[in-house]
Amino acid sequence: MSMSSERVDAESKVSGNQANIPSRIRRELDIDDGDQLRWRLEDDGSARVEVVRQKSGTFAEFDGYDGTEATDVTTDHDAWGVDGE
Repeated sequence: MSMSSERVDAESKVSGNQANIPSRIRRELDIDDGDQLRWRLEDDGSARVEVVRQKSGTFAEFDGYDGTEATDVTTDHDAWGVDGE
């Protein structure tokens, strides 16, 4: 059984030509920075969105900074594994 198209999970507002992805949707679909969204218009007027995972690039294996402290690139770059030489 497919999901009902009447179900509303979350809403967001369009600003200019951009719209935010609600945090609940980002969490459910595990959408991360660098992922792309592929849009497809259906015959019934609805839109489908497919998440295209970002698999390559400099930070592909980097899990990110989970701490709560703010970082400053000029003082904390050594902690991020960047060689200062």
